[in-house]
Amino acid sequence: MARLANYFVVVGYDLDNRVEGEGQGRILQRFPEKDWEDSPFPQGIELFCQPSGWQLVPERQAASFFVAVLTDINSERHYCACFTFWEGLDSPQLKKVDAGDADEADEEPAVVQHSKLFAPKSLVVVSRLDYTEAFRNCLGLIYTVHVDGLSTPLETVIGNLLTCVIPVAGGSQIDESPVCSLDKVPQSPACDWLLACLQPGPEEREDSLRTITLGAGDRQVIQTPINDALPVSGSSVAQLFRQLGIVNVLYLFCAALTEHKILFLSSSYQRLTDACRGLLAIMFPLKYSFTYVPILPGKLLEVLSTPTPFIIGVNSFFRSETQELLDVIIADLDGGTVTIPECVHISLLPEPLLQQTQTALSMVLDPELEFSDQAFPPQSMNPSALKIQDKEIRAVFLWLFARLFQGYRWCLHIIRIHPEPVIRFHKAAFLGQRSLTEDDFLMKVLDGMAFAGFVSERGPPYRATDLFDDLVANQVERIRQEEACPHKVMNHVKELAEQLFKNENPYPAVAMHKVQRPSETSQSTDQSRTPFPVLDDVAVQLFIDHAVAKLKSSPPVVKAELKSMVPSGPPLGDIVDRNGNVMANSARRLEVVRNCITYIFDNKMLEAKKLMPAVLRALKGRTARVCLTQELNQHVLQNRAVLDDQQFDYIVRMMNCTLQDCSHMDEHGIAATLLPLVTAFCRKLGAGITQFAYSCVQEHMVWTTMQFWEAMFYSDVQNHIKALYMETDDGNQQSNSQDQQDGSGNRREISALELAAEQNRLWPTLSKEMQTERVQKEESTVFSQAIHYANRMSYLLLPLDTSKNRLLRSSGLGDVESVSNSYVTNSIAGSMAESYDTESGFEDAESSDVANSVVRFINRFVDKVCNESGVTNEHLKALHTMIPDIVQMHIETLDAVHRESKRLPPIQKPKLLRPTLLPGEELVMDGMRVHLIPDGRDEATGQMGGPPLLPAEGAIFLTTYRLIFKGTPSDALVGEQIVTRSFPIASLTKEKRISVTLTMDQFVQEGLQLRSCTFQLMKIAFDEEVASDLAESFRKHLHKLRFPQHVQGTFAFTVGQTGKLVLEPKTKDKNQSLKTLSKNLVKNAKRTISRQYVGRKKEVPATWENRSNFQSELDEDEISVSEEVDQSALTLSSTIRSSDRQTMSNVVERACCRDYQRLGLGTLSNSLTRSKNEPFRISTANRMYTVCRSYPGLLIIPQNIPDSTIHRICRCYRQNRFPVVCWRHSRTKAVLLRSAGLHAKGVVSFFKSPNAPTAVPSQADSTSLEQEKYLQAIISSMPSYSESTGRNTLSGFTSTHMNTSESSDKLRQPKIGDLMKQVLGNKEDVPGTFSRGALGQKAKVISLSQPKVSGKARNSPRGKWGSIRGSGRLSAYNPDIGTRLAGKESPQPNGGPNDPLFLRQQKAYLYIIGDKAQLKGGKQDSFQQWEVIPIEVCDVRQVKNSFKKLMKACVPSSQTTEPNMSFLRLLEDSEWMTLLHRVLQVSVLVVELLDTGSSVMVSLEDGWDVTTQVVSLVQLLSDPYYRTFDGFRLLVEKEWLSFGHRFSHRGAQTLGSQSSGFTPVFLQFLDCVHQIHLQFPMEFEFSQYYLKFLAYHYMSNRFRTFLLDSDYDRIELGVLYEEKSDRRNPQVCKSVWDYIDRLNKKAPVFYNYMYSPEDEEVLRPYTFISNLKVWDFYLEETLSDGPPYDWELRSRQESLAEETAEKADTGAPKSQRHIVWPCYDNLSKVMPDAITKLLQDLQNLEAELGQTSEKWKDTWDKIKTTQRTETKLESKPSFSSSLLMSSNLSHQRRSQGVCLQDSRVGSSIKLGLDCEASATSTPVAGRPSTSTLYSQFQSTESENRSFEGILYKRGALLKPWKPRWFVLDKTKHELRYYDSRQDKDCKGVIELSDVESVTVGTPTMGAPKNVEEKAFFDLKTSKRMYNLCAQESSNAQLWMDSIQSSLSDA
Repeated sequence: MARLANYFVVVGYDLDNRVEGEGQGRILQRFPEKDWEDSPFPQGIELFCQPSGWQLVPERQAASFFVAVLTDINSERHYCACFTFWEGLDSPQLKKVDAGDADEADEEPAVVQHSKLFAPKSLVVVSRLDYTEAFRNCLGLIYTVHVDGLSTPLETVIGNLLTCVIPVAGGSQIDESPVCSLDKVPQSPACDWLLACLQPGPEEREDSLRTITLGAGDRQVIQTPINDALPVSGSSVAQLFRQLGIVNVLYLFCAALTEHKILFLSSSYQRLTDACRGLLAIMFPLKYSFTYVPILPGKLLEVLSTPTPFIIGVNSFFRSETQELLDVIIADLDGGTVTIPECVHISLLPEPLLQQTQTALSMVLDPELEFSDQAFPPQSMNPSALKIQDKEIRAVFLWLFARLFQGYRWCLHIIRIHPEPVIRFHKAAFLGQRSLTEDDFLMKVLDGMAFAGFVSERGPPYRATDLFDDLVANQVERIRQEEACPHKVMNHVKELAEQLFKNENPYPAVAMHKVQRPSETSQSTDQSRTPFPVLDDVAVQLFIDHAVAKLKSSPPVVKAELKSMVPSGPPLGDIVDRNGNVMANSARRLEVVRNCITYIFDNKMLEAKKLMPAVLRALKGRTARVCLTQELNQHVLQNRAVLDDQQFDYIVRMMNCTLQDCSHMDEHGIAATLLPLVTAFCRKLGAGITQFAYSCVQEHMVWTTMQFWEAMFYSDVQNHIKALYMETDDGNQQSNSQDQQDGSGNRREISALELAAEQNRLWPTLSKEMQTERVQKEESTVFSQAIHYANRMSYLLLPLDTSKNRLLRSSGLGDVESVSNSYVTNSIAGSMAESYDTESGFEDAESSDVANSVVRFINRFVDKVCNESGVTNEHLKALHTMIPDIVQMHIETLDAVHRESKRLPPIQKPKLLRPTLLPGEELVMDGMRVHLIPDGRDEATGQMGGPPLLPAEGAIFLTTYRLIFKGTPSDALVGEQIVTRSFPIASLTKEKRISVTLTMDQFVQEGLQLRSCTFQLMKIAFDEEVASDLAESFRKHLHKLRFPQHVQGTFAFTVGQTGKLVLEPKTKDKNQSLKTLSKNLVKNAKRTISRQYVGRKKEVPATWENRSNFQSELDEDEISVSEEVDQSALTLSSTIRSSDRQTMSNVVERACCRDYQRLGLGTLSNSLTRSKNEPFRISTANRMYTVCRSYPGLLIIPQNIPDSTIHRICRCYRQNRFPVVCWRHSRTKAVLLRSAGLHAKGVVSFFKSPNAPTAVPSQADSTSLEQEKYLQAIISSMPSYSESTGRNTLSGFTSTHMNTSESSDKLRQPKIGDLMKQVLGNKEDVPGTFSRGALGQKAKVISLSQPKVSGKARNSPRGKWGSIRGSGRLSAYNPDIGTRLAGKESPQPNGGPNDPLFLRQQKAYLYIIGDKAQLKGGKQDSFQQWEVIPIEVCDVRQVKNSFKKLMKACVPSSQTTEPNMSFLRLLEDSEWMTLLHRVLQVSVLVVELLDTGSSVMVSLEDGWDVTTQVVSLVQLLSDPYYRTFDGFRLLVEKEWLSFGHRFSHRGAQTLGSQSSGFTPVFLQFLDCVHQIHLQFPMEFEFSQYYLKFLAYHYMSNRFRTFLLDSDYDRIELGVLYEEKSDRRNPQVCKSVWDYIDRLNKKAPVFYNYMYSPEDEEVLRPYTFISNLKVWDFYLEETLSDGPPYDWELRSRQESLAEETAEKADTGAPKSQRHIVWPCYDNLSKVMPDAITKLLQDLQNLEAELGQTSEKWKDTWDKIKTTQRTETKLESKPSFSSSLLMSSNLSHQRRSQGVCLQDSRVGSSIKLGLDCEASATSTPVAGRPSTSTLYSQFQSTESENRSFEGILYKRGALLKPWKPRWFVLDKTKHELRYYDSRQDKDCKGVIELSDVESVTVGTPTMGAPKNVEEKAFFDLKTSKRMYNLCAQESSNAQLWMDSIQSSLSDA
């Protein structure tokens, strides 16, 4: 029984006491005055009566009621029901208030008196019970009695209220006497009636029904819940869902369970209380145990910043103060929102539970939703009444918890039964069995306080049960079956809701509420009411005392609790397994595990070895691991299993693999089942010394986890205690009960909890002695287990070699370093131990250190478990003294084991294989044993099919040139293969230390990850036999070799010398003339150029002074004397003394003069007079490298520019790289120039108007004038310019030159517009100032800008030239500008008139492609004939970063399944393709400009990166010569080597350039060439392999070709001309070109068989990213013998392979099949293409016959010519075209045709670049094109063409003869004919099956003229006769034969 109300309090406004102008409340009266013993009076009630503060108001407000909840220090909740009404203040009181306010008010107090003020007063009931409605009625009654002045005294009513007693739950068993029969009370009738009511009738006794009255003519029924364990919610839950909605409440629910802070806001206090109550109700069966304040007074708002979780309600009035709370979830009940701060992450319910819960809730709250789409919805679909709905919602949450916690009782460990049960929950096992270890929500809930309370409350096995116990035990099966069907779930929910409702309202029919309310008049009238009277405390106290006395005299209330055994429900395992989400391993895998174990114990080691890798893979799955533990268990006899070394090794390896995947929680209990096994399996090491498996499996997290040991300990204790009681209970009579149970299988074994319940039930019946005996037995059981576990823990925590504490990694022993080395299986221990020198002096100290840490860990464990399981203090002390002894004893045994284990024979490891080395390559460090770990590429790991080649075991070798791994795969099935991975040291880009866990031996090993820019990645783990200092020295050597001090330290220079790493001083060079030249060049470069003229007298020219010891006296006579002083006449031969002439001829050859002569750009003749009519000349101004160090010695400049000008011009350009000509178009004579960007100071002057008047020509002006002259000279040299203008002056410059190449230029011009649109198109920055020709037709002058644009207009540039954006992706171009450039009409953006004649506008003579950033601020002059195209270049930083990302994309370091880490995503992120696209795009633009006759000057950055790329690509695209072997070599030598691309700097080849990083500008160029090659495979003499070869060796430093930064550097080192002269070591090629030549002579590796060039073909590749392909150079790998670019290695390996094959046993039959693995074999070698194969076979046959084999090239040329003559049909297809027929070249083509459709409006132009569809297009008039060749062999045609050509066919009946393209198809057995060769649509088919005869015909009427008679033939079919005619008789004969042969074939 419990009191309905503990205290009644009257609280009023405190007029006397105001703090800082704020009102206070004070308790006016409270009853009883003394505190009850069982519930003290709560403090601070006055704050809670007015939570927003005590204030006086000018108008009376309506009475209010709410319930606040206060929690006392014992976590007991007190419900304070506050009834507040307002009383007017009388004058004296007001004066008090005014006096207080007088300081603040200015007016007289009299003025205030007129306004009436009202003060609040609260009546409060404090109770431990939560009966909101009852309290509302009682307080309302008291107020009514006061206001309406009823006759009942208030004291009586309050006295009755305070003495009312009701049952807590389930009704009471006794009669209760009246509590209000005092004599004093005059209202005896009411009392009698009350007495009658309070006597329960016999039928009501057990019921939870209570009728009460307070003696004022009122009565009300209080229904107490049947079971008080279930919360009472009224309709608060339903209200909460209505206010916030389903999702929001679920968020709050999860937040409350996972211990977040929750704050409710509302303007209604009662709603705050209800919402909090509702949230707690749905959390049942968990109880909220943190701060819970449904209504928080404003004064206590600082409580909100508490660090602990809470559920608090606050009035919306204080909303602003809650804004700065960062970690509080705010639920606004009035607005229906829940605000979750950013920093708060709420874990939601696991799926599918969340979804199912939401569905169920929406069916309860909104049943119409389900039927809202139906045509005939059911009639009555209203949701239930609010009270019922409330219970339905709670039922959904009950159902949810039943699913969340199903089977929880199977994870309870009972560790003590007497004197009271001690229970622990095994969280890991629970999560493991549910497969929810990763689930954040469940983890947090199980770790939370609420769940701890749940376990301690519901854990005991013998107690009263409730609805939840029943649900979780008996209805799991039902829930599981119904969970997928919402309607069945709803039925279940409704059943549960009914029970909940019944519990709360046992008598729903009885609702007897007779309570008076205040009359309307008294509420409305505002006459001065009497204030609430002061009550007579004596009268009230009498009531209370009387009731207390009465209770004392009555017998005590005994509520008989119905205790019973709590059912456990079905075990968890079954549930989950039936769901099938755990049985991941197939039976086959388990079979493999079982077989392997059987083989091991049957000593079939070879079989076991083969199965081992499969077993280790299978052990990733949980069932396989369980299977392993079960199998091993069967081989243990009497706790012991002795094995031999090999068996022991395998078993340990499997155990390690099993443990490796166990988390530290051990949720599947694998480590737990292995724990007894590791102490069982052992091997004999020597006399009486045994090594157990535990000494080899220590390296796992699980052993250092305290929770694991606790769970293990508790489960063992539970088993022992269970055994203890099974024995005592069974006694003698049932000694065989175990056998019965197990044997019959009918009785299942009794669980520990059931046993405990039975014992608890019997406990009261036992005698005292029996009880103490049982307690002692249990306690000693726990104690003995604690000792056992101290031993076990010392086994697994003490390492075998206790001296190695600090050397091994520390892990989680708390404050302890763990020292475990699980990998000491065989003699590894021995080899390891020797490498650590342990002196005896330190040994004890170190081992004691280990001992201490282990002792501390075990002590912590023992303290915890013994305190929890109630071990006595004496026993605990005993344990503490024992533990150090146990540890010490174990250390001593381990020492002996360790000593013996060293003596074991070493494990057999695979033999180290020696790599084959190049000639001149030497080993720096011999092989170190390592494991090659798989990286992120799938191919070699067997994931994509095929056996796993990696991981492999072998050795790593460091040579002067490469880093080589060679070894064999760890997988026994591919053990005979050899894996090689290598890369040149010079290509190493990143080296990083890693730690690796190998699958086979579970120890962590240090390793290295080495990444190379040849797209190789080596992840190696050093074997344990490699000492760490050795690994360190390996790293140092590697570093030294990668970054030598000087370029002479690279392999290309040191090759053939001794492999010392020391850089030796250079020996004297034998080539003296070289020496002198290089010496003098260096010296004299530093001098000025003032003395360059040769005097008339015989004197040595100053610049070429020869100071070497080689100088001869005769030299003077040999100087040829120049008669003229004119600089231009100073040819080389005239100024060089004879001793240097040979060298200079080298210079001439090197400077690519051959090429200049080929292009007609000037000659070097010995005659002093030079033909002045040549526009250009070869200048020797830079022969001393004084003008520009990075340029070659000889340069092409305009004829009429003297050398002196050059010295001045070059200062304007960066690095002095002034514009020089590098190529001339053979047809248009336009030239291509290259230079660096302008210096910043030169830019403005460069663009200044040349006519600007300047007073004194300053230095800058003169330079800019020189510059203008220079550019003008270039323009003047163009034939189109000289033809168009009479005089080469600016004034005479008109635009009449259009007539020169009118036809072609008109056609081409728009094309360029289109190109510009692509190159420059981009909305943001498209300068509009350069639109030329927009002034209309009359303007003869070409204006570079719209009529003068002011500086402001430049800030918002729009118009013709845009720029390539720097961001990396090309944005869509501005369509407006695009159309204008493409020649379509559009309004001018800057107001110029529309120009219909835009197509005919003038083009500039010279386009300067400049860097946009450089060209800011310069105005272009209207009279200049050059135009600047600003583009944004990608700087080298971009290239460098892009390449890094590309490497990571192509060769990832580890496997990942993240979608945003896929290959294509990473490739896109790298932006490599975007950069290629940009370079190609600009190049194609330049090609177009040159092709239309304008010259182009590429002037970007420093002129040696992007400039070189663009210039080289332009020449490659425009000039077929550069697509041959010689031409490409020349191109690279000229543009890349001579013009000073900084190979050493960009390749980071030396220590100095290490910081700059690797920037593959040249590789980018090769990739661009590769892209063009893909699109035009018939235009290149060299193959793709040639490009890959160059790409590899450009980074490898094997050759000197790509070393150093310029010719100047090469001469300085004396390496420029030695390549040819050095014949000492013919093996060692110093130049990559020589090497390629040699190789090309031997074998056709570099040759492209499809090479079939067309004359003067200009290539225009597609440049869109979608047309570019990833180069397979980046992706391919050959594990059989490393990268295929060092040919000597290949030949050596082949010869070795042959030798071994000969030695091999010839008896065995040899299979002809060869399996080819894509990542292992070199495909081109194993499966050569048909032609290579035939050429090889030919050579082999010739060799066999003893003939001298012909060179392959000659053979090939012969075949080619014969092929051509044979197939001279009408079409005359070349040999390669017949090749093409068989090859499928759908996406490749020769050129992009431009399709011009003439129409009346004008010519609309469709550019090949714009759309892929025009790949097959009609060729431009007047230019032969082979695009037709490609078109007919597109893959769209599935037809076969056996024979084809043109035949004239006579039409049927009077139709003339017409030429048709006939195709004979033997496959389909038909003869088809088309209108023309290009035609796709077949015009007719002659079935060969219908043909009767083929005969020679005769000419008939209308036959083609000039055709021989014999060319006619007739084809007779069953349907008609075809008259056909070939162009010549031989052709006709061929046709007849072909048709005849196909007829006979059929």
